[in-house]
Amino acid sequence: MVEVEHWNTLRLRIYIGENDRFDGKPLYKAIVEKLRKMGIAGATVYRGIYGFGKKSKVHSADVMRLSADLPIIIEAVDRGYKIENAINEVKPMIRDGMITVEPTIVVWVGTKEEVRKFEDDAVREL
Repeated sequence: MVEVEHWNTLRLRIYIGENDRFDGKPLYKAIVEKLRKMGIAGATVYRGIYGFGKKSKVHSADVMRLSADLPIIIEAVDRGYKIENAINEVKPMIRDGMITVEPTIVVWVGTKEEVRKFEDDAVREL
């Protein structure tokens, strides 16, 4: 295994509700499918167990306050220009939510061939 650091990367977080839909399917699935088609390095969906948004309505997985609309966070990390493109594609799909972007340092771990491909791609970006 070989590691390489990459500093020109961003972390994208998309905050939506579990019940949000896009073209008849759960919005979080539609967004992840879009990110995958765009070649984003990876995406993960997290389901919140408790929280509130801009309307201050509490969403909870607690049995006493069972909410059917739990918070959902979609997280993706990739090079800056790819995250910027992803925002332009995903933003129109969201009716009510929030997107945040943060700089992040990535330490890629993989085989020599994977790391070489990553480094070759990084050189082509310059």
